[in-house]
Amino acid sequence: MKKLLQCLAVTFTLFVGGAYAAGPTEVVYHIDDAESQGIKGLRNIRNHLDVSPKTKVIVVTHANGVDIMMEGAKDHKNGIEYAPLVGALKSRGVRFEVCEITLKNRNLKKDQFILDTDFTPSGVVRVADLQYQNHFAYIKP
Repeated sequence: MKKLLQCLAVTFTLFVGGAYAAGPTEVVYHIDDAESQGIKGLRNIRNHLDVSPKTKVIVVTHANGVDIMMEGAKDHKNGIEYAPLVGALKSRGVRFEVCEITLKNRNLKKDQFILDTDFTPSGVVRVADLQYQNHFAYIKP
């Protein structure tokens, strides 16, 4: 009986462990400040996909992080426009989400954002749900 229980435990462990390893890695990148995280985060994502192209990536932005998704927005340090970098990543399957609470708090409108933008009711709730419910890895550049 003891051997049977040990065998069942090993089988269950292998089955559950294999279920997580079977699909591609899923990652949420959390950006809440465009100035300190914008270019660095977008480059991190590009590098991530260069090494692991099947990774599912969702970028969640809120607070000042939503600025990377605004029409015509640029990195102030080096003048690099965010939109072409976002578009290149979007073409590789990356999803970009902007917090609607931030829109309300900053009096922003959805039409101020580039076409590659998706919206979520709350950026913080979205990050938490992706981590807890969907088992996404968390990266804050």
